[in-house]
Amino acid sequence: MFNAEVTKFNEIKLHLIEQVNLSSNEIIIKNGDKYPKINEIQNNNNSIIIKLNDEINIKHDCYITCKNVTVKAIYREIFNTEAFNMRYFTDLELGNFYSEDNTNFRVWSPAAEKIDLLLYKNCDPEIKEDPVRLSMKEDNGLWSLNVNENLKGLFYTYEVTVYGQTKEAVDPYAKALGINGLRGAIIDFNDTNPEGFLNHQAPRIENFTEAIIYETSIRDISTHPDSGVKSKGKFLGLAEENTKSSKGLSTALNHILEMGVTHVQLMPMYDFSYVSTNERNSVKYNWGYDPQNYNAPEGSYSTNPYDPIARIYELKILVQALHKNNLCVNMDVVYNHVFNLETENLERIFPGYYFRFFEDGKASNGSGCSNDTASERLMMRRFIVDSVYCWAQEYHLDGFRFDLMGLHDVTTMNAVREKLNTLERPMMLYGEGWILGTMLSDDIKANQQNANKMPHIGHFNDTIRNTVRGSVFIKEEKGFASGMENMEETVQYCVVGCTDYTGNGNSLFKSPDQAINYVSAHDNNTLWDKLKFSNPEDSEENLKSMQKLSNAIVLTSQGIPFLHSGVEFCRTKYGIEDSVRSEDHINWMDWDRKAQYIDVTKYYMGLIKLRKEHNAFKMNNVEQIKNHLEFLPDMPKNTVGFILKNYANGDSWKDIIVIYNAGKEAVSINIPEGTWNVVVDKNSAGVEALRNLNTNAITVESISMTVIYR
Repeated sequence: MFNAEVTKFNEIKLHLIEQVNLSSNEIIIKNGDKYPKINEIQNNNNSIIIKLNDEINIKHDCYITCKNVTVKAIYREIFNTEAFNMRYFTDLELGNFYSEDNTNFRVWSPAAEKIDLLLYKNCDPEIKEDPVRLSMKEDNGLWSLNVNENLKGLFYTYEVTVYGQTKEAVDPYAKALGINGLRGAIIDFNDTNPEGFLNHQAPRIENFTEAIIYETSIRDISTHPDSGVKSKGKFLGLAEENTKSSKGLSTALNHILEMGVTHVQLMPMYDFSYVSTNERNSVKYNWGYDPQNYNAPEGSYSTNPYDPIARIYELKILVQALHKNNLCVNMDVVYNHVFNLETENLERIFPGYYFRFFEDGKASNGSGCSNDTASERLMMRRFIVDSVYCWAQEYHLDGFRFDLMGLHDVTTMNAVREKLNTLERPMMLYGEGWILGTMLSDDIKANQQNANKMPHIGHFNDTIRNTVRGSVFIKEEKGFASGMENMEETVQYCVVGCTDYTGNGNSLFKSPDQAINYVSAHDNNTLWDKLKFSNPEDSEENLKSMQKLSNAIVLTSQGIPFLHSGVEFCRTKYGIEDSVRSEDHINWMDWDRKAQYIDVTKYYMGLIKLRKEHNAFKMNNVEQIKNHLEFLPDMPKNTVGFILKNYANGDSWKDIIVIYNAGKEAVSINIPEGTWNVVVDKNSAGVEALRNLNTNAITVESISMTVIYR
């Protein structure tokens, strides 16, 4: 007949499923062992507001009985109120704080009736052990305990009694963990720093458009039998230098350095679900988009997951190695959902607060993973900001990629941006700004439609992705590079970073640093597989040309280019679109393919070198683009050309012409008369002149890009 929620400490709202008028003597409210008195009832069309004389105590369930029907009133809206935040919000640091003399523990749960600290000697719950149990004290929802002993090397959990149930939970703020992330660890973080780590310098970029992002997985990059890496699938594996395949070609870190990118984006490396990947024996594959503990590294990537220091130390070794080799490190983070709501630590500690729920108590599911976190609530927002800052500060990371960012709210993402800015070094922040269905009003979702409300926060640009390669949801659909016609105008829009180049006010992005330009990533079919699906009749040579042209467009468009690892040697997942749980041989970087497609690899290397060395391709604002980029008129069908003129963005070349020809025939293009140097054609790419032209026209070969300068 109705659902119910507590909207204020002295107010309950009934959502009517069928219309009914009720009087106060027909309603019984039970909160714990108390029966709050009704002051007033307001009947509306679809709801009834019940105002109370007494306050609801959120430490106890609240039930409404009416006409022999009893429902539980959920605590949902009350968590968003100023009154709740004034009473319970805390900005004190949470987690455990170790010193030789004492360790302080703090955890937040206004709903809890009782919380005990459990101390263990063992990292492994499978080892039978009676823990030391110590009671914590509460002050307005903040539970704390100071233990005046040296607890170094011990492990801990919280035993939380809330709403009549007692459950054990890992501290959500735990930064070190035991095996499978089932216990927090008490360590001295000074023991986790490799020699020189605290003072080592990360490379810096002046503007985010200077970045060239290369996405890879800790596991995938080195697992192949011919990777030449000793610590396969581990943090230390990617830190190994000068690795080669049996064919003498560089692999892993050495390969990334050879490619010349600026940023490595690491797929999830926080502690993810042990159900997905058991740290005791990590044969079972999983990408890691199923968070378990947000603030500590994943144990399966460590050489010793039983040692809480090892996973931290080894990740820091990796970060230091990447920085030493002039590579920045971006971390893929997944704050929008958890693996399992029922066993989630945040939900066990404070049920109903950290996640979004409908009026009937069912979890919101915009993530497709059966739960959405409630970033709009102050303590969840604080948790996200604290977590990101911890990773940035403790591990010296250089940026963050937010999974399903569109599920978060604008204020939270701006708060993350502001917190990262306090580090006073360039920190990238970008994510999947997809338009998703979750329990937020559309005007505050952190998606592409609200990009103008989130300055200097990037969004994955599905416009360029779908334009160049075709829809990811229709595998047979072609894109511009693979033969779709009448795409020229959309390609031009992509070239200017989907910004307001024309001045009509309808652009996707406010500035080019918001456009994360890409045609493939870990999700969906690889670019090579997509091209084979959409162009089954084409020869391998044509497919290679499409593969090269696709990212040639990405690397010469305004914005921030993003490359999926292995795209440079036509990576395949054998037609498997979602390989999140596929075996290693589907997901690994197949180093045999590098030898097979070495021509494509070298072409990509040349494109990256061109972009890195020429500022014209990485302008920082719309005015620059308007002043220095001009599209060539009267272009043939299936071609797009533009000139970057007058030393664009301080470039050393005065004028640069870029022409894309997606057609299967060569075309002749009129250009301004003069002496031009060809640096990119169908087969070669780079910054050295391949040949000189003194002409007013140029021939561009089929399915290719040409770049010339003067």
